[in-house]
Amino acid sequence: MDKPSSSQTHTTPLPAREGQGGGSTLLFPGSFDPFTRGHANLVERALALFGEVVIAVGINPQKPGWIPAEERLRALREYYKSDARVRVESYTGLTVDFAASIGARAILRGLRSVKDYEYELSMADVNRQLAAIETVILFADPELAAISSSVVRELAHFGKDITPFLPEGFPKII
Repeated sequence: MDKPSSSQTHTTPLPAREGQGGGSTLLFPGSFDPFTRGHANLVERALALFGEVVIAVGINPQKPGWIPAEERLRALREYYKSDARVRVESYTGLTVDFAASIGARAILRGLRSVKDYEYELSMADVNRQLAAIETVILFADPELAAISSSVVRELAHFGKDITPFLPEGFPKII
């Protein structure tokens, strides 16, 4: 059989990958205190792989957070209100239990650097052992890798403008 030349194009449609336009749900858990451009980028990229992304704000009564959880939830719901593929929820307890309660097929985590890797690896192993749920890792875009919620909180503490680190058009929460 002759090989196609490099100028020929593939015209047979490829089968859709599972998750594209399907009902598969990806859970993106975190404190999102605050939700950054890096977080928004991960959600956008995850939507290319899964039919639905549930952004889940973990509530820990012992750690009230910098921004009250109700405000984080309100701002996230406002920001994603026009995208039916994104749902915003809150939860307490174990992430794997919440994932099971919403029928999530996997948990989304972002890696900014090697420092994140070992923690995320151990969490993924434990989650898989506890609930047979997989972890999907997306690497941070290089221009966003330095952005973290803790850095943004520190900048705000010292009176710096943090809007360059928040998603464009994100509701004011501070």
